[in-house]
Amino acid sequence: MAIPTDETFMWAALAEARRGIGTASPNPAVGAVIVRDGEIIGRGFNQPISAHDPTAHAEIVALRAAAALSLNYRLIDCAMYVTLEPCVMCVGAILHARLARLIYGTRDPKTGACGSVVNLCDQSRLNHHTTVMGEVLADDCGMLLTEFFKLRRRSSNA
Repeated sequence: MAIPTDETFMWAALAEARRGIGTASPNPAVGAVIVRDGEIIGRGFNQPISAHDPTAHAEIVALRAAAALSLNYRLIDCAMYVTLEPCVMCVGAILHARLARLIYGTRDPKTGACGSVVNLCDQSRLNHHTTVMGEVLADDCGMLLTEFFKLRRRSSNA
């Protein structure tokens, strides 16, 4: 059996993003998975618009699922794979959950909180630090978002 790689789990996060837009969703195409010991224990896709919930980002949905399964809000031995660089709210939740690793796909030049706009994970004064790796399958992740927004613009102009 092959050992799963970061790319393997990013493909799973991309599948979540696609699942989220599968029903002509108005939510941007972002997906996330949380992994412990090579197994996915939490999944999520963006739903803030459809759920009328500003906190329903893919990362938060996945964190809630993983914490519920673990019966613990601390996910110390876990990694998150998300298709878009997380925002300030999501990085805050990731740090509070004590995730060991955060792996994201494409950078977010407007709201990215892992180095694009700010870098919350690099704050020495915080009591927990999550290791961050960016741009895993960046082209695939970015292309999905580009396609989503093209379709959205087309449908709003129709």
